[in-house]
Amino acid sequence: MNHYLSRRSFISRSILAGGAVLLSNSVLGKVNLAAANERVNLACVGIGNRANEIIKEFYKTGQCNIVALCDVDMGAKQTQEIIKMFPDVPRFQDFRKMFDAMANKIDAVVVGTPDFSHFAITMLALDLGKHVYVEKPMARTFTEVDLMMQKAAKNPKLATQMGNQGHSEANYFQFKAWKDAGIIKDVTRIDAHMNSPRRWHGWDPNIKGFPYPERIPETLDWEIWQMQTLGHDYNKDFVNGQWRCWFDFGMGALGDWGAHILDTAHEFLDLGLPTTVEAVKLDGHNSYFFPMSSTLKFHFPKRRNMPAVDINWYDGLDNLPEIPQGYGVSGLDPNIPPPSTGKLEAVKLNPGKIIYAKDTIFKGGSHGSTLQIIPEQKAKDMASKLPEVPASPSNHFANFLNACRGTEKARSSFAIAGPLSQVFCLGVITQKLNCKLEFDPNTKQVTNHRFANEMLVGPPPAKGWEQYYTV
Repeated sequence: MNHYLSRRSFISRSILAGGAVLLSNSVLGKVNLAAANERVNLACVGIGNRANEIIKEFYKTGQCNIVALCDVDMGAKQTQEIIKMFPDVPRFQDFRKMFDAMANKIDAVVVGTPDFSHFAITMLALDLGKHVYVEKPMARTFTEVDLMMQKAAKNPKLATQMGNQGHSEANYFQFKAWKDAGIIKDVTRIDAHMNSPRRWHGWDPNIKGFPYPERIPETLDWEIWQMQTLGHDYNKDFVNGQWRCWFDFGMGALGDWGAHILDTAHEFLDLGLPTTVEAVKLDGHNSYFFPMSSTLKFHFPKRRNMPAVDINWYDGLDNLPEIPQGYGVSGLDPNIPPPSTGKLEAVKLNPGKIIYAKDTIFKGGSHGSTLQIIPEQKAKDMASKLPEVPASPSNHFANFLNACRGTEKARSSFAIAGPLSQVFCLGVITQKLNCKLEFDPNTKQVTNHRFANEMLVGPPPAKGWEQYYTV
């Protein structure tokens, strides 16, 4: 892999097509584990939009103190609710200054910022010996995820958790129980679908560049917002969730919803990393933002006594998977009545998956939604064989806080969530380049496409951000 491309050269080639220098040996901070009966002192980086919801969920557990708030736009409308909830908590615009001022008062860090900005915050927090909860997906590039996993592994006393909250809900415990009991076995195909409207639907896919520069809001630190991607002009279509549309900042529908749909199958079927990823269909493909619809095929090889698995990913308003006979209507969008013709292919599905095993087909939704056996008669025949499914001892937020105190194990730690996030990174490279990748999970290299291999690392970071690419 060529780590010596210039940042400008890499970005130029990336656009025409459809590495960061890795440093070594940082010093980990001392870990101060909270006692089992103590509240965990949380610093929150990102306090608006989705981060607002995360902070409130943590606070509702009654098991934490909010001791620091950090956001690049403290004067924005979306940050005001959390500021009013915690008016006496110290506030910062720069996470680095927050750590400089308050590192000794922080036990754990909650990262609720855009996909591309998870990395530097997380790496510094781990360096300082802080537990980390980071929204999904873990990071935007394959190598960034790899470095985050390596950093966390160097200090196993640190709790890490990715924010796919369904991984502590009913689907997690049902999938595990059914897999252990042999109900879910010999899976060979999974069709995952996310067909709800996305922010970029309706944009012109023939775009020839990024949007025109606009005046930067006086309250926003645009340079810190960009972090290692520094070099973009401000536009309202880059911020407040719009970042998810762009290859430079987000991970599209796959990164947004994949961790809510495929998380349990990936963990309990021990899928690891794929050997091929193929762009089967991309409608409205361009070099800047995500396609209007995508069909991707991931191939995972045999694992021990489990057969190879193909995962087919479908996103886009009318890009539905094949609907198996006997699917029924319970998985359909409740706001859309069943069609009189009975042609379920014509009806939009809720986000979810169809799992094909040797003798059984399962349908399921996203997040904590449980699986159902289809058709209905098959479910009735198997009802007496189904094992008891234990209830969750804690939700995803309490699970992380308990892991900080050492009383539970984090269910979506970086060791578990990292390879899942890397699957999405490979999918996004395939979407951007509109190609088929051949990937070696052992060497973690793309073997058939040189530039795709360089995209595993991504463009070299902007000056001043290289230090975080350190294990």
